Amino acid sequence: MAPPIAYSLIATDLDGTLLRGDDTLSDRSRAALAMAVGAGARHLVVTGRPAPRVRPLLDELGSQGLAVCGQGAQLYDAGADRMVWSVTLERELAEVALGKIEAEVGEVYAAVDQDGVDGLTLIEPGYEMPHPTLPAVRVPRRDDLWTRPISKVLLRHPLLSDDELASAARGAVGSLATVTMSGPGTVELQPCGITKATGLALAAGRLGLTSAQTIAFGDMPNDIPMFDWAARGVAMANAHPELKSVADEITLSNEDDGIAVVLERMFSTDRTDRTDRTDRTDRTDRTGPRVGRQAGPGARSGVGQ
Repeated sequence: MAPPIAYSLIATDLDGTLLRGDDTLSDRSRAALAMAVGAGARHLVVTGRPAPRVRPLLDELGSQGLAVCGQGAQLYDAGADRMVWSVTLERELAEVALGKIEAEVGEVYAAVDQDGVDGLTLIEPGYEMPHPTLPAVRVPRRDDLWTRPISKVLLRHPLLSDDELASAARGAVGSLATVTMSGPGTVELQPCGITKATGLALAAGRLGLTSAQTIAFGDMPNDIPMFDWAARGVAMANAHPELKSVADEITLSNEDDGIAVVLERMFSTDRTDRTDRTDRTDRTDRTGPRVGRQAGPGARSGVGQ
């Protein structure tokens, strides 16, 4: 009989983590995930991308299950093509937050991800998509960003670095919204208290799994709450220094199949050596992430939204 697997839930970010820079999944990474799933583990995508931008990648992965999207604000069922759970950012609140940020740092350029399985990414004049391959609709005025419920706001500044903009935004918005940095040129506002850990905990609960059974992979500061919730956090070699500082392990880069390296070690046919599992000793199982409120002022949640 094969020994028990180290982790039953593998939570992976997409951009800069599982995917290569050209948005493709390597054969080695695909095979490593298949090996882990064949050994009894579940793979869960946990991404900042909204559900409509994740669907093609889930199809490529052959996933018909759950995916955590929109920085944890959306739990998407790929098989049913429906939103199991979602939280939106109050649009009037988002406008106030943007005003406070611009009062602090000057003009910023904004985009929004609309809520829902058919939601669009809308970008105002001046905003350039950090991922040019992702579809977006340019609107003529900022007011046109608020035509329907949104899951988050994306920000860019003509001069400030991502770290500088994120720091200034946090100071300006306070408890109005959660500020995250999820990739180059990607500073975001989302409902207060919502992080990737929110969606990960909800998805794990629906799968009958726990934080103690979870290993997480990521590359940016928005993955820190996910690392905090999971039993083990693995940062990519290309990860932001903030994430590396809290990781249990640093693997190779996304271009060098860093996830595959770890999964091959943990889920190979010969799993007699369990020394790879070094759970943090100060952790006990948690039913939810330590992220404060589950939804900020004006946010809503529900089934099938």
